[in-house]
Amino acid sequence: MKVILKQSVPSLGKAGALIKVNDGYARNYLIPKGLAIEANEKNIKLFEHEKANILKKAAKEHKSAQDLADALSDVTITIARKVGDQDKIFGSVTIKDIESALKEKGYDVNRKMIVHEHGEHIKSVGEFKIKIKLAADIETEVKLIVTGEQ
Repeated sequence: MKVILKQSVPSLGKAGALIKVNDGYARNYLIPKGLAIEANEKNIKLFEHEKANILKKAAKEHKSAQDLADALSDVTITIARKVGDQDKIFGSVTIKDIESALKEKGYDVNRKMIVHEHGEHIKSVGEFKIKIKLAADIETEVKLIVTGEQ
């Protein structure tokens, strides 16, 4: 099935591209998520008319994601937790905790953007690098410091 991408999709193409994909992928993923529309004659003519707007919107979103990545690259967040023996914390620091700490600092980051190599939870005191994927090709890192509470 041929589809027209409304947004850039990693490993598939940029917004505005006319591509051929498997029928199931198009019907079950791309079209329901609003990432693409079916490429029939009507949609191709309509898309040519709207192509400039879609490309302008995609460029604007890319620019805002890049600006946010630049701002986040210098951010350090500190989260305090009660500590037991051997610097093990009671409970854990989750992605939700990281998201709320970033929102308190004024950064609008969705928890789905946060990628953490240490799994879902951090269970020890220390310094960690948290990767944030803002767009298909834009990533940044935030420094997280987990400290013991007195």
